[in-house]
Amino acid sequence: MITRKRELPETVKTQMRGGDGEVRMKELLQPGQFCGHGRLFNHMVLAPGCSIGYHEHQGESETFYILAGEARYNDNGTEVTLSPGDCAHTASGQGHSIANAGETPLEFIALIVNS
Repeated sequence: MITRKRELPETVKTQMRGGDGEVRMKELLQPGQFCGHGRLFNHMVLAPGCSIGYHEHQGESETFYILAGEARYNDNGTEVTLSPGDCAHTASGQGHSIANAGETPLEFIALIVNS
């Protein structure tokens, strides 16, 4: 199955998980395409000053792969900077947040799979 860029569903969420500003999301896979093993595979974009607030995952993990920009990433209370090519994984029972720490859009792939 091929899905063209123009066919990818796109949504915008404001103050996602208590964060600031907007998050633009393109669904790379639809929920039914996970065969019961996950729920999200998205291309995400945060404009400068925008963020996804701190939250924990239960029964699932989330992985971020940074494509462009600079991120301030909270990994269970420890803040680090992520750059293109960096990957951050949050296991079930752990928490995280992400914010655009630069002057250009922060783009990343987010994947949530069941534990």
